Amino acid sequence: MRSTPPASRHWDGNPVRAHRARRSLQITPDGGSRLLRCGQSDRCRDCGNRIEWYHRSNRRPVRLHPHELPAARVPSACRWHVSSGVAHPAGDGSNWCRLPHAVVCPARDTPPTPSELAGLRRSLAVHSRRLIDAGVFAPPPASPDSPAPQPAVCRPARPIVQLLYVRYLASRPVDEIQCVAQTRRRHRCTSPLLTSDAPAGTWTLMPATATSGQLTLPADVMAVYNLSSAPYAEQLRWRAQRCPQHAATPTAADLAVADWEPFDPLRHHEHIQSRLPAPARRPGPAGRARQAARP
Repeated sequence: MRSTPPASRHWDGNPVRAHRARRSLQITPDGGSRLLRCGQSDRCRDCGNRIEWYHRSNRRPVRLHPHELPAARVPSACRWHVSSGVAHPAGDGSNWCRLPHAVVCPARDTPPTPSELAGLRRSLAVHSRRLIDAGVFAPPPASPDSPAPQPAVCRPARPIVQLLYVRYLASRPVDEIQCVAQTRRRHRCTSPLLTSDAPAGTWTLMPATATSGQLTLPADVMAVYNLSSAPYAEQLRWRAQRCPQHAATPTAADLAVADWEPFDPLRHHEHIQSRLPAPARRPGPAGRARQAARP
């Protein structure tokens, strides 16, 4: 006996549409990171344009332009390609290539943009201006040409953090480091890592060296946010860049790449601070009277 094949049309004559089974992406449970190895879309903090985060072969993140460009328009030194979710700083022999966003970022003055990519940089600058005019993007404050006297309060914009006996360079101040986990609404969590109900680190003056045993720089000491005295689980939470709530729910996926960058005292010497951050002092009655008398 042979089974009757399904009819190609319904009883009323309408065609039968075969519904394909949806396949959901699976993440390896024993993987080192729950972030899918693909381009994670984001916006540049300096110009507001779209970028994509990829990992290099040495597991360091890199920001790439979200679209492919003809290889003939891109200098050979600026060509990148993506293979199996990993970005490589070279061309793959095809007619298309990827481009680092830093080369065409309109908010950067150096290094100079190659002449082949000047048009793309101008279009990104126009798009940044439109975002600013629409109130969608606010550029960071520009540093003045003549630096003003240093105030009494020192707050590193990119602090050096030590955790798990390794020093990292953060991308933003300690109290602004944001969780990278995905919420139930599929948005990035807005909670900070530094909370009042969790153990915090301490600012300490340490030798201006990396944890790999490099020689000391001319600067004797540098300010480091030290988390070595925190519990091991707390240091793992900071390394994974997750808030206490998402650290307790490991099934939540990551929506962004962790901002930690291995600290190198030779390459990151401009971020070395030789004094500890001090809290702002409240002015006394005489100080408040002087401030009120100012025009």
